[in-house]
Amino acid sequence: MTEKEMRKLSRLELLELFVEKSKEVERLKAELAQANKKLEDRRLLCEQTGNIAQAALEINHIFEQCQQAADDYLASVRSAVKPGQ
Repeated sequence: MTEKEMRKLSRLELLELFVEKSKEVERLKAELAQANKKLEDRRLLCEQTGNIAQAALEINHIFEQCQQAADDYLASVRSAVKPGQ
């Protein structure tokens, strides 16, 4: 709506237009808040997924170290116990 058209409106029409625009602003604010919440939820999900992946890698590394320690122990036991003894 142009400024010229707005000048031709009555006070009641201007008030109705104002109320309509206020409702639209409130609706858009609610949509924005909902979109921001979804974005934050996704951001948290991505962070948690990254944390889970990092934890899995660390656990895998621990298992590798345990396996190496077990292999070393078995090798030392086998070398200490010679066949035929």
